[in-house]
Amino acid sequence: MPVFKRLTGYDLVIAHKPGGGGAVVWSALNDMSADGSTIVGINLPHIILQPARGAGYKTEDIAAVYLFHYTPNAVIVAADSPYETLAELIEDAQERPGQVKFSGSGKGTANHLAQVRFDNTAKIETRYQGFKGTGESIAALLNGTVDAAWGYTTVAMKYKDDIRVLGVAMEKRHPNIPDAPTFRELKFDMVDGAYRGIATPSSTSEETRRNISAMFAKLNQDPDYVARKEALGFVPLDIPYSEIPAFMAQRTKQYRDLARRAGLIE
Repeated sequence: MPVFKRLTGYDLVIAHKPGGGGAVVWSALNDMSADGSTIVGINLPHIILQPARGAGYKTEDIAAVYLFHYTPNAVIVAADSPYETLAELIEDAQERPGQVKFSGSGKGTANHLAQVRFDNTAKIETRYQGFKGTGESIAALLNGTVDAAWGYTTVAMKYKDDIRVLGVAMEKRHPNIPDAPTFRELKFDMVDGAYRGIATPSSTSEETRRNISAMFAKLNQDPDYVARKEALGFVPLDIPYSEIPAFMAQRTKQYRDLARRAGLIE
């Protein structure tokens, strides 16, 4: 990553470890070097709900040190959909309980939890079909298998000529999707999505954790880096090491409550 090298003087070498939606690498995290040379990307709600469903690690084993952005949830329909607004979709769902179908990326994901939360907030009942990834979810939307999709703002950027965004779970409208209202504008208090950040092995010293957090905070303030992320649909965050415990506690309660409502955990 050129920005990382320019700001820190270090090379960032990325090694992909696929498997289990991240569970494979997170299960092995604490066997890695704790000298600060090895860091691992994390995703919420994955690192909270995977252990609750039997993954090979515990949430408290993950030493999160910094959260740098989130991918806001969004309600997306095909460009030729009869739904012009979120209100029209909600009205149809009220008239046809359990018949309006949403696609999304997997079960127990940010998309799935957003569907559960929104149904409860809007007092509607919709159906959710989880797919292996965003690509399959949007394919189902565009071929008419489902009526709408719980996707992300990144999806809106990638498929913008083929879809319409009815609402985004953000504090304010995304600068690159200005026509899409926030849920709060539409009187639904939802600001959420998939949160991403950095973790270290749990044996990493407090000083090293703080140093890595500060390093990524510096990176996250670079104008070029921020502009690149926004162009892809991401929303920058700045949650340093000192604020991680409170953030994790709040999100853990919310995610587990929604997962229980969806029947994903007991």
